[in-house]
Amino acid sequence: MALSHAERAFLIQGAIARLGRPARTGEIAKEAGVDDSTASRILHSLAPKGVFRHHEDGSWDLGLGVADLAYRALEATDDLDAMQHALAQARQDTDDGLVFLYMLAPHLPIGRQCVLMQVGDSDLVELNMTPRDVLSVTRSLRTGASGRTILAFLPPAVQERVIAAPLPDEAGPGAIRDPEDLRASLAHVRDVGYALGRQECMPGWNSIAVPVFYEDSVYGCVLMLKPATVMPQAPPEYINAIKAAAVRLSRSDMAWPNPA
Repeated sequence: MALSHAERAFLIQGAIARLGRPARTGEIAKEAGVDDSTASRILHSLAPKGVFRHHEDGSWDLGLGVADLAYRALEATDDLDAMQHALAQARQDTDDGLVFLYMLAPHLPIGRQCVLMQVGDSDLVELNMTPRDVLSVTRSLRTGASGRTILAFLPPAVQERVIAAPLPDEAGPGAIRDPEDLRASLAHVRDVGYALGRQECMPGWNSIAVPVFYEDSVYGCVLMLKPATVMPQAPPEYINAIKAAAVRLSRSDMAWPNPA
């Protein structure tokens, strides 16, 4: 089956991310497994959108517009009903936790935005938000389990820009304020494949977040929220349930995240 433009774009993005440095077209094409002309066409077509950045020496790097690829990944993902089913199963397996799919938002500064949710009969007033708010508000990657989970797998240059940003107004009492502590938390997320939030985004709510991948690139995460009084610590079975949902929503051959 021929790859779509979006799929080839993600291969190019993943190749640059794996190389970890600016590289020339031929090297990127080889790493991505595409021919040079395809790589050149994609790099040049997405550079004006900020997805890729062309340096004076002819090399290419990732730009902050990489968030735009998140929506391409969602468009390429199979069956919206199946995605909702994965979130509904996670809600059931976490004893009615509030479950959300967050994606990279194609705006600057780079952030995250909810695109799907399974919250049952909840009107979200306990979060001081309406469903419309949840689906329209772009939140910083600087705080929250969902923000840290996505940020952990973005290029180092993007991570440093986010870390250098001031803590957003919506940060909760558990937000990680020290930059070195935040960097350590990102490394931990990469090691274990998930993040635990303890009142990071709002008082009284704890969370679990697991990244969602398209090929080798992160494009979002699954987030589950529960009151801190109900979930003072995250049970392993809840973590596994959110991992399982993230696997169902990913299109990746990565060895993890996995439900085991």
